[in-house]
Amino acid sequence: MTLPTSVRSDLERIFIAAIDAVAPERLVARALDGAIPGAERITGIIAGAARIYLLAVGKAAPGMAIALERSFGAKLRKGVAVIPKGAAPTSAAPSRIQFVEASHPIPDASSVRAARAALDLAAQATPGDLLVVAISGGASAMLAMPARSIALDDKIAVTSALLRAGASIREFNLVRKHLSSIKGGNLLRAIDPGARVLSLIISDVPGNDLATIGSGLTAADPTTYAEAIGVLKRHPGVWGRTPESVREHLERGRAGELAETVKPGDAALDRVTNVIIGDNAAALDGAERAARALGYSVDRWRELRGEANDLGRTLAGHLCALHEPRLCVLAGGEPVVTVAGAGKGGRAQQCALALAIELARIGGDRKIAALFAGTDGIDGPTDAAGSFATPDTAARAVALGVDPEQALRRNDSYNVFKLTGDLLTTGPTGTNVADIFIGLVNF
Repeated sequence: MTLPTSVRSDLERIFIAAIDAVAPERLVARALDGAIPGAERITGIIAGAARIYLLAVGKAAPGMAIALERSFGAKLRKGVAVIPKGAAPTSAAPSRIQFVEASHPIPDASSVRAARAALDLAAQATPGDLLVVAISGGASAMLAMPARSIALDDKIAVTSALLRAGASIREFNLVRKHLSSIKGGNLLRAIDPGARVLSLIISDVPGNDLATIGSGLTAADPTTYAEAIGVLKRHPGVWGRTPESVREHLERGRAGELAETVKPGDAALDRVTNVIIGDNAAALDGAERAARALGYSVDRWRELRGEANDLGRTLAGHLCALHEPRLCVLAGGEPVVTVAGAGKGGRAQQCALALAIELARIGGDRKIAALFAGTDGIDGPTDAAGSFATPDTAARAVALGVDPEQALRRNDSYNVFKLTGDLLTTGPTGTNVADIFIGLVNF
């Protein structure tokens, strides 16, 4: 079936509602107004501070920084917002916040400059002051301060290899923490022991693991150098392509010759309060409200994880097994892609193409329509947030001269969906809570 305009509109409206639910300004307001678990700690800590310093970093940093400055008023001494390149506010810029652009998903020299600015700001807090750290997805790449023995280019090489190997975000950040002078709680070592730290966190990590979000800037890290080596060896070919400086650094760390990341029980954590103020579940809650308002019943499916190709096929089977009228299936998470070809696409588009191919095989003339998209509005190295898929997507691609199976093997999902007109392009959303899947059945 060709995707009806009204159904595509419903998918877009549900997705937009999910994004609106995790808008940084909305989440900050809810946290400061006492509307989330742990809010009483937030308001008490802020009220007790003589002066406040603000460090915001990640894809939601512009919105979080602006909202927090408005709330802090004269208490805010100074702020630094580390933001994606091109994301600086164009009007009503806060007067006490320095905006520093940095690279994502691969760090570069701008990421090093941003990390230096963050450390310099943290060092200014004195006893009685409060450093508020606003963390969101993208923070790991945007703050890069390699350990002294590692060149930035060597760290970039490891990052790129893990991206192509389909490493999970936990594996990815586990390695980065052990190559960094700022991650894995090391930011805390730049702060005066008499100053307090409050981290307000928008999570892009399934399970909201504090040690993984932003590579745990202000959280304890239970992982080790040995585990970092294990990640690099577990993915075929990665350890062999890892620069010698990185391998030597990790081996020295495993041998106890280098300081570990901040571990649970460290005294530095006694003055830190970490609070999750938004996550993928909050986005799904917003999507569910919108779906019900449009007359759909809702099935909240399991977390999205594993290889995108496998997940797409599994989702297709789940959708085809449902017979309830006007049903909306919602799920969130972060699949991975092991890159085997030289095509163009992202994990959401890869999953959507695998879904479309399987729907063509088993879906017949069923009324099924789906959208798989990243909440940040950027799926991989593309200008699309994600893609729509129906049982006839693959047939339409074939009619236009493209073999969808071959495209899937080449990781070329973007060009398939561009040809069929099924890309969703939103531009950067200013937030990031991983990926969202929306499936409409029997509409």
